[in-house]
Amino acid sequence: MTTTLFTNAVVFTADPTPEQPEPVAEAFAVSDGRFVAVGSLDDVRTVIGAVADGAGSPSVTEVDLAGAFVAPGVIDSHTHLVGFGDSLARVQLRDCASLAEMQERLVAARAAAPDAPRVLGSGWLFDAIAEGRPTAAMLDAVLPDVPVYLDANDFHSVWVNSAALAELGIDASTPNPVGGEVVRDAAGQATGLLLETAGTQYAWAFLGAQSTPEDVVAALDRAFATYLETGVTGATEMSLNAAEVAALRTIIARDGRLPFPITAHWILEPTGDTAQDVAGGAAITALRDEIAAGPESEWLRIAGVKFIMDGVIDACTATMISPYADGSNAEPIWTADRIMPVAEAADRDGLQIAMHAIGDRTSQIALDVVEHCVRANGPRPRRHRIEHLESVADDTIVRMGELGVVASMQPVHCDPAVLDNWKAQLGDERQELGFPWQKFRAAGVAMTLGTDAPTAPHEALPNLYIALTGASVLAPERDPYHPERAFTPAEALTALTAGGAFAGEMDGTTGRIRPGLSADFMVLDVNPLEAEPTALLDSRVQRTYVRGEERYRAA
Repeated sequence: MTTTLFTNAVVFTADPTPEQPEPVAEAFAVSDGRFVAVGSLDDVRTVIGAVADGAGSPSVTEVDLAGAFVAPGVIDSHTHLVGFGDSLARVQLRDCASLAEMQERLVAARAAAPDAPRVLGSGWLFDAIAEGRPTAAMLDAVLPDVPVYLDANDFHSVWVNSAALAELGIDASTPNPVGGEVVRDAAGQATGLLLETAGTQYAWAFLGAQSTPEDVVAALDRAFATYLETGVTGATEMSLNAAEVAALRTIIARDGRLPFPITAHWILEPTGDTAQDVAGGAAITALRDEIAAGPESEWLRIAGVKFIMDGVIDACTATMISPYADGSNAEPIWTADRIMPVAEAADRDGLQIAMHAIGDRTSQIALDVVEHCVRANGPRPRRHRIEHLESVADDTIVRMGELGVVASMQPVHCDPAVLDNWKAQLGDERQELGFPWQKFRAAGVAMTLGTDAPTAPHEALPNLYIALTGASVLAPERDPYHPERAFTPAEALTALTAGGAFAGEMDGTTGRIRPGLSADFMVLDVNPLEAEPTALLDSRVQRTYVRGEERYRAA
């Protein structure tokens, strides 16, 4: 047995006790991919010696970390791995402040790849477009002859040009899918903006059909490699589909493993046919059981289903208790009547239910779903979760604590640089009441902080910075958004690591630096417990370890 002893470090274990709410050690040991000891250097040496006495003399390698900060690896509790990997190869538009800047970047991308069949971009913001209304004509003005597909920053809208509309076969007679809209002008013609399921079922489905299995594997490889550079050692995939399952299995067969283990939720979109929707959940249960019974289960686990119950505030497609500033409101994508029987069946099969609920009315419905499942299927341990919770009523937060529902939120979604349109759409006191992290903490709600990549920057340290300050990474000169909501460093680090493991039902194997758990950890060049938060903006991950193996080291 080989043991590695890591010394001379500030080790945040994310494993608090009443006596030590900010648990910090100075050394730890790893053997056979697991932590075997953590504490003072003397204590760890004593444990290693006891192991040697009981099982022969281990070969001990010492690694001096030169005073570096160590924490459990980040568990990105809400991500879209293939979409993230794809976005890394697309034209990046998140930092474009105007339509002209986006047009210029798209034209440059076309000039760099003139033979590409399409121009694909990602990350555009409603704020960057006059009146927040993108049209095909804006893209036709610079790229009239090649299809252009641009995913919004929130990934709930797709903006296309006329060539793409023609390629998709979208015209005045194209129906709106359940839960989506092909935005049209006064004459009934498509304007080039596809909202919610119109984007997924028309644009994304079409582009997905053009991708080869090799393309999906390549996207996953990019996503995994990029995540390891930022200290991520586990993730919860929130948009699993058949192509991604096949690609993940290909990687496991190729490498004997994934770069890090993942849990996954399969998206269920409403078809309008309850029996068909229930059958979709049953198929996910069968696939879950198939993977769990095989060797792939060490790296891939299907946790449950995801219901995208509403849209986003930026596009006025999230369902609110009171209307938006323009007097409009949105119906849920999954109404209560549609979702109840499907969620009940999924819960009965032991699937974890994740519900995308951004609007304050939607999160109320989501909790009604949980209460219905408890009534229908009886009491048992559950770890259902609500994603995003950007605008949420106070009584909803209290109910979440009472029901044991996990709050899965993303600090990068409230970077002040991307909130102008968000606030304008609400237009009243609600614009100053968003993302109420402090209220979740006070209600004892279990919390996890992910990124929702690629809808927001994927890096863990900027995500941590926003959680600590409410300030902007994209535009540091801007005022923070209600910093009184902020986390302490220990709270935020725990939510990024142990919180992600808990939300993903991985807390029995990872998420803390604790003997017996998988040795998944990161080494940083800054101590977030003591440094000014601004130091995080220039810091970087030095090393990332998965199961005791170094998987990334900074140059």
